[in-house]
Amino acid sequence: MSESTAAISRGLIEYLAARTAGDDAFLRELKAAAHAAGIPSIWIPPEEGSLLQVLLRVARATEVVEVGTLAGYSAIWMARALPAGGRVRTIELSPKHAAFARAWIARSDVSERVEVLEGRGGDVLRTMAASSVDAVFLDADKSGYADYVEQAARILRPSGLLLVDNAFAFGQVLDAEPEDREAPAIQAFNEQLARDTRFQSLIVPIGDGLWVGARRA
Repeated sequence: MSESTAAISRGLIEYLAARTAGDDAFLRELKAAAHAAGIPSIWIPPEEGSLLQVLLRVARATEVVEVGTLAGYSAIWMARALPAGGRVRTIELSPKHAAFARAWIARSDVSERVEVLEGRGGDVLRTMAASSVDAVFLDADKSGYADYVEQAARILRPSGLLLVDNAFAFGQVLDAEPEDREAPAIQAFNEQLARDTRFQSLIVPIGDGLWVGARRA
């Protein structure tokens, strides 16, 4: 194991966040509206949104697929990194969440770049063509991650990005008996992806931990 110069701490995380662009007025308004509508206040932190944008720009991504729309927050972050003609297709199981996301995406500066698809993540992914996508972002039910990665491996082009949120299992990834019901699924998934030779990947310690992988040729 390599030595690090400093342990990850709350202070370092706050230092990082303070030096990264935060939400603009529109995204703050979206969050407030989602809370008022009874939609869970669950979204990536702005510094993770900025990292996604950098990765998508470096990859010159134009076709992005997201599993887990919720309020549409992360889809908007990613769509803002795409060139004209780029597209984020985001998949949402809940009709209520999909309707909210559509309404707010329609009001955003990237309304032409985001399409909300309703249905089960695995089912919708199976309708997509092989090697047709530049990046896949997973932030949905954690028990479904293994299936979603199987589909991601199929639809991603060579060197396409695999991005998976919550690798730290809501801060409980090291717990022998985690309290969160989804944490064991993440623990098992982490071991699976770490051994998956189809991807070169690692966990970036930002937000709740973000898997960043590249599809091998």
